[in-house]
Amino acid sequence: MSRNRDTKPSRALRGRAGRMQGGRGSGRASAGAVRLWGRHAVEAALKNPDRNHRKLWATREGVASLDGELPADFNVEYAQPADLARLVARDAPHQGLVLECDGLEDVFLDEVMQGDPARPLVVLDQVTDPHNVGAIMRSAAAFNAAAIVTQDRHSPPESGTLAKSASGALEVVPWVRVVNLARALEEMAEAGYWRIGLDGEGKATLGEALPAGPVALVLGAEGEGMRHNIMQHCDAIARLPMSGAVESLNVSNAAAIALYAMTVRPQE
Repeated sequence: MSRNRDTKPSRALRGRAGRMQGGRGSGRASAGAVRLWGRHAVEAALKNPDRNHRKLWATREGVASLDGELPADFNVEYAQPADLARLVARDAPHQGLVLECDGLEDVFLDEVMQGDPARPLVVLDQVTDPHNVGAIMRSAAAFNAAAIVTQDRHSPPESGTLAKSASGALEVVPWVRVVNLARALEEMAEAGYWRIGLDGEGKATLGEALPAGPVALVLGAEGEGMRHNIMQHCDAIARLPMSGAVESLNVSNAAAIALYAMTVRPQE
């Protein structure tokens, strides 16, 4: 899924008011589209020139909250909050903004590995909760990760729930979906990445295992952790130096701590 980091706002705010049309009460996007909601997710998508925007449903207060202006001919339909609630998942915090747009285009692993080797890759093995993937994407953006990598069949689709949890990071962090995660890890090794699996049973701490060169951080789903085959494709298995007061951390919290550790590691 290609990402463009140009975040210049669009210009000229106006829109067309009218009755709610298209998908009312379904909470589902049109064919081939994704429906995003919430100010940060919608605003980031509107600023992303790689997005093909179809329609924005909004309250006037929601439009006023946006940073920047929309083109004069932008397809905006003003509505009441209760009407917007019918366009999204149950109890979704739409904040007066619901955007329907095309999904992001694919981006490939070899493309992201051609970038800055100091930026880590984040590999997720069967992390399927969109809230967790979105939160990890947000941390990846905060700590300048190069991309997140997931297996296509065992990861959530691009969605409003994921985008809301990512708080805009979906538009700036490349998301690589691969058919075979083990093969992708082999390609990372061939490109010079040191693959570190994060697991509570690791003998070394993450700080002890981190090298100075390129790193691919591998995390497994909560509960089950990494699959055996994926663990076998890691160069090292490391743990976070936890006190023992709790058994484990949420995978998104663990990812944030590990990504921070990578930003403060000594560099050669």
